[in-house]
Parts: sequence; structure tokens; C-alpha cells
Amino acid sequence: MTTYDAIVVGGGSAGSIVAAGLSEPAGRRVLVLEGGPDAEHHPETLTAGGYKQAFTNDALLYERFSVRDSRWGNRPIFLGTGRGLGGSGSVNAMVYTRGAREDYDAWPKGWRWNDVAGDFASLEEALRPAPLPSTQFTEACIAAAETQGLRRSEDLNDGDLRGVLGHEAMNRDGSNGGARRSSYRVFLRPARERPNLTLRTGARALRITFEEGRANGVVYEQGGSPEVARLREGGEIVLAAGALETPALLLRSGVGPAEELRRHGIARVAEVRGVGRNLHDHPNVPLFFRGRRPVDANAPQLYGFARFGRGRVRDGEGWVTDLEPAQPDSCLVFYPARSSFLEGLERLVPGMVLPESLRQGPARHGIRAGLRGLFRARPVHDFVESMWGIVVILGKPKSRGTLTLASADPSAPAVIDPGYLAEPDDLETLLAGMEKAEAIARAGALAGWYGGPLGPSGGLGGLGRAARIAYLRAMLMTTYHFAGTVRMGRDKEAPVDPESFALRGVAGVRVADASLMPVAPVAALNAPSMLIGWRATARLRDELAA
Repeated sequence: MTTYDAIVVGGGSAGSIVAAGLSEPAGRRVLVLEGGPDAEHHPETLTAGGYKQAFTNDALLYERFSVRDSRWGNRPIFLGTGRGLGGSGSVNAMVYTRGAREDYDAWPKGWRWNDVAGDFASLEEALRPAPLPSTQFTEACIAAAETQGLRRSEDLNDGDLRGVLGHEAMNRDGSNGGARRSSYRVFLRPARERPNLTLRTGARALRITFEEGRANGVVYEQGGSPEVARLREGGEIVLAAGALETPALLLRSGVGPAEELRRHGIARVAEVRGVGRNLHDHPNVPLFFRGRRPVDANAPQLYGFARFGRGRVRDGEGWVTDLEPAQPDSCLVFYPARSSFLEGLERLVPGMVLPESLRQGPARHGIRAGLRGLFRARPVHDFVESMWGIVVILGKPKSRGTLTLASADPSAPAVIDPGYLAEPDDLETLLAGMEKAEAIARAGALAGWYGGPLGPSGGLGGLGRAARIAYLRAMLMTTYHFAGTVRMGRDKEAPVDPESFALRGVAGVRVADASLMPVAPVAALNAPSMLIGWRATARLRDELAA
């Protein structure tokens, strides 16, 4: 039986970088276990415009839903993430943002802005992220935002996001706008023909095996059959399955809070209390507006950052701390409906209206077909071509949630409570952001585009507080920025050592994905996730060589 020097669980944004980097020495055997399909079988994952089709392709997203809670209208919220080589980086809207300089002050020593800026620069030499050209619509949005106190930024990756608006960099080829430059395409795809690198897609990791506290393999399922991948003595398993899959795998493997393992009859390998805790995300509330003419932008390419809350946030160790003066806690995304509104409805509406037992069946396909037919009608098509919105994103949430197991059965979905709005300050910050978004939309610079508010959001300006809160709860959704569930830190509750990436309590397991982040940056998490993969590769390359 072949044994491996490194087994990488997850071929996504971070895992693609880790697998490519660790397999550079010809004599080192590296195995990648990816639960989703091969990206080469889904060409939409390789093109810049394919993200719309990828979002509706059930093979490319994990179908997950939150628990129900009155804080978000007692409805399940779709919490899907990318699956397949490239992970979410192969299906997202390609936003590449480092975050604010101050975001990294909440990360452990060695991970502050000045520590990681050079690594970001090296990563960007390979990725070459570039913004889309400005349009009349995006320029009008910037001018409108400037009248409301924001300032234009030509570089949203310089670390200064205090009250700025600009065109964000995107993981697309600046010289060939049709190509997506995900970490799979840039790092793993060129390496996949190496004889010492084995890629297994459709291979879902079920549990890690241990002997005397040291990992020695991974049990996975491929084609309906269980298989075992063996680790050589002294080898390492690198978990890069993401903030919702990595903690679930650890819990099924007997690593986590003792009471959680005991409840499901899972033999305890190590009590690591932080596994599955500190879950956080960037919840958002979209506001939509009628347009006066077709929007000339084809992607959400304009991002703004500002401070709307009181400046207090929960850090990775559970303490509430003050943000730095003017540090942004929110993000505004200017959204042209023509870019992906139909595809968004195709993905989200079935989960909103169908009971769980019908979500995977013909009813879902029927709803999607009905939506496509509706959007082909000329009046609807023309309306959507002019429709636009501003998405208000809570970038520094104070609330925290949990991921736990429903049972020891690997086929049972995890129980995910994202914790949205558990802390009252989060609701107040979103309300303030909604007010600012409405003011920008009504500013004179957007007069040529603004045809009035649309739907329930239309009356927000004249509604009382209770009605505004009701709208917020009904419209709240994820931004797919899940983080923190196996966080790094130097305190005793932190599951991972921030220098070695080693999982505490066991040997032979490293973690390298967004679950490490003690506090998520205010911006999108794809760039910081790739940063984690880049730094983990540098550390492990040296250690495995030794």
C-alpha cells in the first residue's frame, strides 16, 4: 500500500497552494482528497464569467442550511460553499481583497499587517489580480458616495480602508478578461501531472485515524466505497477543507469538546474545546432600486468600507475590544442585477420555499425552470437590466455561532448556528449601514440611474424602527465568508498553534484554511485564505524536508 508524506484534505483556495508547494520535491509523495469534482470537468470554474453558472451547478456547491432562528425570521439560511478543485475560489465572484491593516492587529503575533504584507505581495505576483474597467454606473456610484463622506481609493489592498470606495482587484486575467485566476488554475493545475502528486476527486474525508495520539491516515469515501489513505511515519495531514468542513471532520475523528464527542458516542482522541466554536461570517442585507436605464456594469466590481457601528467587536479569545479609530466595520457592495440576479434566485428560492424532503428532487428543478422562463419575458428582462442594489455587509460581527454534529454518521449534515445578530450591536450596525446605503442611492450623482426604491426596501426611509428591523431580519443572508471554527492563538482554548499550524492535543495534523482566522478581516476572505495556504506551505516545506 502506498503511503504519503503529506495528505491534503481539501483542494480549495488554500489546499491548492499547499498541494502544489509540497509536491515540488520529486521525492515527496503528496495526496489530495477533494470531496467535489475535477474542475476540468466543469469549464465554468475556469472562466471569469462562469461564476453565474457555477453558482447554480449543484455539483459545485455543498448544500447546507443553517438552523432556524427568530433573529433571521425562523427560516433556514443557505450556507453553501464551493466544492471541487479550487473550492469556493472556483465559483465565487473573484473578489481579491487583503482587508484592513487594523484587521490583523487581532491576529496572533507574527500575523500582523507588516508580517503578512510581503507574503501577500508574493502571492499576487503569481495571481496578478486586476480590477475591471470602470463604467458610467460605477463612476456615478463613487461620486454619490463621495457626497456622503466616503473617499475614492485607487488601491483597496493598501491596508487603508477607512471610509473608502473603489474598484476592487479580482482574480481574473487582466490581459485576458475571460480567464479566472483561482489558486487551482495558477498553482495546482500546472502541478497536477507530477508523478509524486495524486489527486482524488469525489473523495470525501470521513475521519482521521490515529495511533497513540498521532495521525496515521484518512478514511474517505469515493464512489460509494470506503478507502484508507495511509500516512508515512513522520508525515503530516493538512486540513484545508474550509471553516465548515474542517471542524466537522475533526469532531467525527474524536477531536473536539469532550461533551460533544460523548453525546454522539465518538471515542475521544483529544479534547480540544475550541473545535467548532467561534464560528462567524459576514451577514448582509441587500437593498434594491429601480433603474432609469440599463446598468453598464456586468459584475459587482465596486466595494466601499466604512465605520457604522460603535466600534466594539468580539475577538478570537472571546473578549470584547474596541476597534481602532475609524477602522471600518462594514462593507458596501454595488450590485448590478443583470450580473447574477437570476442565478441567485435559482440557487436560493428552492431552499426558501421547499421543505427539506423536496429540496433535492424535481420540485427544485421545476422552480428553476420557471424562473428562467420568467426572466426570458421581455418586460422582466428589461426591468432586471436596469435594476441595481447596494448590499450592506457586516464586516466585523460581534456575534459568534457554533458548528456541532447531528450524529456520528458522516452522511448527516452538521448543525450550523451562524449566530447572526446574537449581539444587539450587530443589528444596530447593519441598520446604520442601511441608512447610509439609502442616502448614497438617493444622491444627485446617481439621479440618472435611481428610479426609486424597490419592494419592501422601498419604504425603509419612511418606516419606523420596528418595520426596518423586520425587513432586516427577513432579508438577512450569508456572504459566504465563514471563519474561525478551528482558530489559531496562544491562549489555552485556541486549537491551533499560530507558528507551526499544528493542531494541539494530537500530532501529525496541521490546519491551513479560513477556520484558522481568529477574527475575520472586514473584506472578502478568499485572499486571506490563500495567504494562509501560502504561509503554511512555506512552513511545512521546510519541516517535511527536515
